[in-house]
Parts: sequence; structure tokens; C-alpha cells
Amino acid sequence: MSRRELVAGATAAVALTTLPGQAQAENAGTDRPVTAKVNLTINGERRELDLDTRTSLLDAAREHLHLTGSKKGCDHGQCGACTMIVDGRRINSCLTLAVMHQGSEITTIEGLGQPDALHPMQAAFIKHDGYQCGYCTPGQICSGVAVLAEIKAGIPSHVTADLNAPLEVTPAEIRERMSGNICRCGAYSNIVEAMTEVAGRPA
Repeated sequence: MSRRELVAGATAAVALTTLPGQAQAENAGTDRPVTAKVNLTINGERRELDLDTRTSLLDAAREHLHLTGSKKGCDHGQCGACTMIVDGRRINSCLTLAVMHQGSEITTIEGLGQPDALHPMQAAFIKHDGYQCGYCTPGQICSGVAVLAEIKAGIPSHVTADLNAPLEVTPAEIRERMSGNICRCGAYSNIVEAMTEVAGRPA
């Protein structure tokens, strides 16, 4: 046995003896996941799943319900590719647990429109070439729908100049509100044009 192996073995033995008995027992049982029945309403359809309680909403949709439109980009809530609309508000589905959304109304890109009946935001993205490679597009479109709803509801942003005046869909408002959705292709100007058109303003 080498000196290095001897020191490593001795250190591990000392560390094990200093752990409380309860902690050692808990550590031994962490392999088994805790599961729960989860009822989700996604795109108007109620679905029941038996999930590990640590399953994110994104993984529940992609891996268990095979709704693969929402993408796993950074898996840290920084890129927005996983954006879904939950109870009318956009969220990063990679950062929230599925068990937290029982009773919520969840909309993914599949629930907004179909190839033969596109949502206006989907049609505008196609018209203005706002999708480029398309990877981030589902999150961009879901965010875009929610952003226009926010503005219509009068919810201000950091760039809103006058809180007492009616909100307008301006490029500055769109850029600020969409800043959590990253497009590596750089289609930002096209996305602004698409959203502006859907809002009823000239692009």
C-alpha cells in the first residue's frame, strides 16, 4: 500500500466515524426516489402522472408526456427556451417542480396552435423569420404571447416611462420584457417586428 492510499483510507475512516448515526442511515436511503401522483392540466387536457417529486415541470412535459416543443437549453433558467404559460403567466419550466402546479392551467407551444391553425404569434414569427434555427422559438413565442397580455393588462416594466398613462407596445417595452429569452441566432429585430404586428401596430 502506498503512502497516498494509506492517507486516503485513514481520512475516509475518520470521516465516517464522525458522522452521526442518523445521518449515516439517511444517506444510505437516498437512492430511492420519493414519488407522488401528480395531476396536471396541460393544453386543456388533464393528465395524471406518477412522478419523482424532484421532477421539473419541463421534464414532466418532455419525458413523461412527450410534449417536446419546450426545449431544455441551459437548465438554469437563464435562456428562456423552456418557457411555458402557467395560469396566464410565463415561467421557466426548468426551475419549477411539476408537483407545484397541480390545479394550474399550463400551456406549452403545442397548446397555442397547430400547423393548420396557427396562433397569430406563430404566424407572425414565420412571416418575419423570427425563428432562425428554431431551438429557442417555442419559448420565444410563449413569452411573446404572455408579454402582450402583460402590456394589455397594464403591468409596467422597468422601461415604462409613465405609470399613469396607458401602456403601449413599443420596441423598448418588447425588448425589456423579452430579455430573459435568448436567441443565439440573433433574430431579435425580427422577433420585435413579429410581436409588434400581433399587437396591431405597424412593424
